[in-house]
Amino acid sequence: MNRYYRFFTASLLLLFSFNFYAQDKAGIDFTELDKYLNKALNEWQIPGMAVAIVQGDSIVFAKGYGIREFGKEDKVDTKTLFATASNTKSFTSGALSKLVDQGKISWDDKVTDYLPWFRMYNNYVTGEMTIRDLLCHRSGLKTFSGDLLWYETNYTSREVIERAQYLKPEYGFRTHFGYSNIMFSAAGEIIPAVTGLTWEDYIRNNFFEKLDMKNSLLSVSELEGKTNIAIPHHIEAGKDPLPIKYMSWDNVAPAAAIISNVEDMSKWLILQMNEGIYKNDTILDEMQIWEMQSTQTPDNSSKGWLNYFPTKHFSSYGLGWSLFDYQGVKVVNHGGGADGMISQTMYVPEKDFGMVVLTNNINYLPTALMYYIIDDYFGETAKDWSKFYMRVYKYGKKKDKNDEEEKYKNRVLNTKPSLKLSGYTGTYGGDLYGNAEVTIEDGHLVLDFLPSQVLIGDLSHWHYNTFIIKLKNSPTLPEGTVNFVIGIDGKVEELKVDIPNPDFHFTELEFKKLD
Repeated sequence: MNRYYRFFTASLLLLFSFNFYAQDKAGIDFTELDKYLNKALNEWQIPGMAVAIVQGDSIVFAKGYGIREFGKEDKVDTKTLFATASNTKSFTSGALSKLVDQGKISWDDKVTDYLPWFRMYNNYVTGEMTIRDLLCHRSGLKTFSGDLLWYETNYTSREVIERAQYLKPEYGFRTHFGYSNIMFSAAGEIIPAVTGLTWEDYIRNNFFEKLDMKNSLLSVSELEGKTNIAIPHHIEAGKDPLPIKYMSWDNVAPAAAIISNVEDMSKWLILQMNEGIYKNDTILDEMQIWEMQSTQTPDNSSKGWLNYFPTKHFSSYGLGWSLFDYQGVKVVNHGGGADGMISQTMYVPEKDFGMVVLTNNINYLPTALMYYIIDDYFGETAKDWSKFYMRVYKYGKKKDKNDEEEKYKNRVLNTKPSLKLSGYTGTYGGDLYGNAEVTIEDGHLVLDFLPSQVLIGDLSHWHYNTFIIKLKNSPTLPEGTVNFVIGIDGKVEELKVDIPNPDFHFTELEFKKLD
């Protein structure tokens, strides 16, 4: 998540595509916004981006910038498809809100009433977990806990959810915000339990068709035959942007599966801003809209961070939406992060405007644009939010470098493994993830996370019985460590994996030796 592209040359600017809608200004200077977007795209070295602004019941600005794939000339336009990732969550909560409005479920119904196989880390939480709890990130799990279960694995959605019972809580139940994709996946399973329709069919029938989101998709498999697609990218310092494949989200679809464009996603925002009405058709109940955009779980920022946002007083999560106040108004928003793509949706209910930003690499620009556009609406454009978030990014890179230097400082030199390489080989297993296998290839150890189709890593000796792991097929994930635990009999009895990625907690992986 922390890799960015070197600057594009000025010639790439000639590839930017223009596609404007009628520009009812509504407090936003679209001419200046366009200049700012061009400048920011270059500063962040983003291959491609699409941006749309909505006001009332209309798209008032929409434009594509840059290219779909590095090394090719195909331009991004307003119909170009991007992974929206976690912006999917508001669709799942919206789907459940329809069932609430129809009296088929209640927000506070117990999950086990509909999913009797659902289990959490203890019996009390299992029995008390409600639909509301699933949708507002207060399960007691830490942020992103268990994401390794679905990350390119062959587990079904149900198998992922069932294995989550082995995750250890970080907080007390309902006491703390902890962002959970798996809990949203469980929420999505309630839809077929109640309606008999798959999550995909329910979303397609009730939202995509009624909002004329005719280009939006619900699985990577639906990309086949499509041509206007933005390709995700990864970058390492000093290297050209690397196009990477789309990651499948099918086994956690209700949390992150939707692939869309700024035109279609704008229609979703228009529905939200108009209290559930789209083109005179009531699709969602206004009381449920209010419920979804009401605080359920506080997620307040640190005092130090808030010093940069003097008009921001609270931050929280509703049901499928993030919430905060800024410039005296409530902002309803959500971000989305997939391998090689970042997106942001936002709307201000009181002022009846919002935005969609879709990009095809990992960057902070969509968040920066959210604040820039709100400031612009209120006539306060002095702060360069892109520059501010660039400083945040560079600070993070510096910290990463310092952490890496500290790791090397703590390395114990001139040590050897306790065993011959063959002593570390074999099959390891655990209730949480399943099995992993260690083999020898070309004179070095290789660790294969067997449920995954891509997580295979080369191991190189670090010190004692700790090895560095470099994943072969996952350029977006950093190096980590694998520690082999030696028992009193002098044989390996366990291995522990620590890959310090901000989105997938591989520190939860502990495998017992099986053979």
